[in-house]
Amino acid sequence: MYKLLKATIVVTALAPALVFAGATNGDREITISGQGQSDKDFDNNAFSFVASFGKYISSKSQFGLRQSLSISDPESGSTDVDGSTVGFYDYHFGRGDLRPFIGANLGYSYGDRTDETFSGGPEAGLKYYVLDKTFIQGLVQYQFLFDSSDDIEDNYDDGIIYYSVGMGYNF
Repeated sequence: MYKLLKATIVVTALAPALVFAGATNGDREITISGQGQSDKDFDNNAFSFVASFGKYISSKSQFGLRQSLSISDPESGSTDVDGSTVGFYDYHFGRGDLRPFIGANLGYSYGDRTDETFSGGPEAGLKYYVLDKTFIQGLVQYQFLFDSSDDIEDNYDDGIIYYSVGMGYNF
């Protein structure tokens, strides 16, 4: 009886280490992040929002769509809305609570203050699972802008760095 009790305690203590947080093949994922700023009188305001939807084709590979939206409302001038819609592929490393990933994105940028153009580039990030399917995510993207395939090589060095921190959920 004593050996059975000891074995039960050991298995119970080790069980959490055997359960891996994160997505599995076929899981879907949503993420959301946002940021805003205003002056002390709330006369000049800006807000940005990023959301994504993805699907895992394996426990490490994910395809998805990411939408960003920025709204700027200055005291003098009109409200400007800019956005970007990109498709992405990310490859995740590890199987624990901390899962780094790298990937690539390709999409289109548009809006009041943005010249409408294609964009693409690499991305990298980190997901930290606070629950089995819920995580905090940091993401950095380097996007270069181009109108045609001839522009890609010329514009690669003149890109834009986007970064965000948000939350996500696998289901």
